[in-house]
Amino acid sequence: MFESNNWLIVIVVGAIAGGIAKLLMPGKDPGGCIITILLGIAGGMLAYFIGQQLGFESTNNGVAIIGSVIGAFIILFIYRLIVRRRR
Repeated sequence: MFESNNWLIVIVVGAIAGGIAKLLMPGKDPGGCIITILLGIAGGMLAYFIGQQLGFESTNNGVAIIGSVIGAFIILFIYRLIVRRRR
């Protein structure tokens, strides 16, 4: 799935994307910075996987950060729904 040199790029871009997604998403988050970074990394991986399926092979273009922010936004939204139902 991931090439060895792309892991670091996906993690760094995902962490940045998690921070951007948290800034763009209104409301209070149930998790702290570490949770947001982990969710951003998961969003980056999701975006990378979907990008590969759609034929975007490179992590060095602007699509990677935009896709990662969208992926992090989606995962953060799902996380908020799950945590709110438990409370």
